[in-house]
Amino acid sequence: MTRHHPMTLVLGGTGKTGSRLVSRLTARDLPVRIGSRSGGLPFDWERPATWGPALDGVHAAYVSYYPDLAVPGAVEAVGAFAELAVARGVRRLVLLSGRGEDEALACERALATVAESGPGAGAGADWTVLRCSWFSQNFSEGYLLGPVLAGEVALPAGPVGEPFLDADDIADVAAAVLTEDGHAGRVYELTGPRLLTFAEATATIVEATGRPVRYARTSPEEYAAGLAAEQVPADVIAFLGYLFGTVLDGRNASVTDDVRRVLGRPARDFADFARAAAASGAWDGE
Repeated sequence: MTRHHPMTLVLGGTGKTGSRLVSRLTARDLPVRIGSRSGGLPFDWERPATWGPALDGVHAAYVSYYPDLAVPGAVEAVGAFAELAVARGVRRLVLLSGRGEDEALACERALATVAESGPGAGAGADWTVLRCSWFSQNFSEGYLLGPVLAGEVALPAGPVGEPFLDADDIADVAAAVLTEDGHAGRVYELTGPRLLTFAEATATIVEATGRPVRYARTSPEEYAAGLAAEQVPADVIAFLGYLFGTVLDGRNASVTDDVRRVLGRPARDFADFARAAAASGAWDGE
């Protein structure tokens, strides 16, 4: 007799954490639906008409909001999605959130409120929040890859430490929370095991790769001007300015043991990430 496993919807299923989560679930022969704008069943946060079809037959959902929970309109979108999801029978919602962002906190509240009450007289859903630190993979897969390859990481970030977090740890935690009991109503603050400044993180990459990469601290104005010269959209420039100017003010300069609490093992150190990324060829480009 074949056991039936419920469907999990992974929003952002082609992104840094979503793609890793999809791999972990499919490796366990669990049915997964990828929610992305380019997916076979498209999902677009800006097109609510795409939400319903993506939710058909879904029991659990990993909610990753694009581009970030801190942007205008995120609270309303996340709340509306949660309401539709619960009305469609989703019984477990896991939200990818950010540390130290007031807007992210508002999104967390919106999702939890809907999940706990349910739409109208309907049943509610379990919810869990994964409140995450800066991704280590931003240096190898994200917006800092180009600067590393170019030999200079120039950012408006000074001596404040950040507990860089490996996206593989996030995916492992998400897979556990989506498939195991005991995580309902929890907010997990996920961090790496130690604090590093962006300059120290860059130096760690140099040590792992042997590439001549320097860190240069720039002013917020210089940083914004540089992004504009590269034709980065104004809303993205404003968002990155917010992250470096507000979120990186020391409010997140602490580590937690929540990765170990969920997985029973410590979080991956940034140096281990850097060595593995270097061995994989992530920084072999010219």
